[in-house]
Amino acid sequence: MEQKKLSSKTVNIDIKQYGMVIALIIIFLLFYIMTGGKNASPANINNLVMQNGYVVILAVGMLLCVLTGNVDLGVGSIVALCGAVAAILVVDLHVPVLIAFLIALLVGAFSGAFVGFFISELRIPPFVVTLATMLMGRGLTYTMLKAQTKGPTPPFYNLIGVGFLPTIKIPFGYTGPNRIPGSLDLVSIGIAFIASILIVLSEIKADKTKQKYNFARNPLWQRIIKLTIILFILWFFIYKLARNNGIPNVLVLMIILVGIYHFITSRTVAGRQIYALGGNEKAARLSGINTKKVFFWVYLNMGLLSAIAGIVLSARNGSATPKAGDGFELDAIASCYIGGAAASGGIGTIIGAVVGAFVMGILNNGMSLIGWSTDIQKVVKGAVLLGAVLFDLFSKRRKI
Repeated sequence: MEQKKLSSKTVNIDIKQYGMVIALIIIFLLFYIMTGGKNASPANINNLVMQNGYVVILAVGMLLCVLTGNVDLGVGSIVALCGAVAAILVVDLHVPVLIAFLIALLVGAFSGAFVGFFISELRIPPFVVTLATMLMGRGLTYTMLKAQTKGPTPPFYNLIGVGFLPTIKIPFGYTGPNRIPGSLDLVSIGIAFIASILIVLSEIKADKTKQKYNFARNPLWQRIIKLTIILFILWFFIYKLARNNGIPNVLVLMIILVGIYHFITSRTVAGRQIYALGGNEKAARLSGINTKKVFFWVYLNMGLLSAIAGIVLSARNGSATPKAGDGFELDAIASCYIGGAAASGGIGTIIGAVVGAFVMGILNNGMSLIGWSTDIQKVVKGAVLLGAVLFDLFSKRRKI
């Protein structure tokens, strides 16, 4: 009887964990119907990945802030500032691109350390400190750029934002209403095969680990459905990219960062300390966790990822603008909450934040294809964010 109850509990947790993935699929299918399939075209899938690259990067860092029970309001301004630094160094001062990127990353790390110092050492509320950096960062960006666009940036600079992995294309099918002969990238297909094998092996290993330590295991049918959905999404996106120009460089960067931070949050002591801090700061401190150190490195990390996002954004645009990154902090925060993070802290996953970022991206992309005004788009995104938070609230009440 006890084992039966445990299995039932596991099913409920799994439904909540993957509910947003199901919601993402439903939203995509709705826009597929409303746009006549335009949102599923290879070119649009490529744009969807590229347009959401910097949002995913910011969401990964923002999740760590949200896990502590706080947010960072200054990331959009730091994105603009670091993009401006890199562009000015390359365009005006003719600094080598890689050195310019390194300096921009140092600027982002310094801004994050600046925020972390005031929060961890002086105990100033993160909302106040990050609001201040939002204003300061934007002001510095306008001052450095003199309220003008800085560009164009050289092709090598732009590779990280608009470049692709090498391709091996073969003739395959037709594209467009005029049935122009199309092609398929074998490199993308090969990557999809390798990723599929790794996903299946990872699931088998995780299940064997649970069995070894006598942990609750999800039913076989549930594991099969989960793997089927994940593999279908993987192959759908990779196939569409293979029909276009192959794997974008920004997608490779996203996967690397997501993998690193998923490992940090789920397999390291530092990651567990963040969850403990968000769950109960006083208890975490009494248990021996250096909460000051945790706060400091979380916000330093956010500054570093903001710099990466700033470089990617300026590379995609081919220039740096004073208004770059405007509102990105809200998209990053919304991605975390939509992906299942708790507003009070201590609950949330990297994968959830990524799913939340793509929910926001699919909403933006779909509404733009339909032709809805930006005003209506903001109303819809606000409603989705509120619905995600309400879902989390009602879930907690049912547990109580």
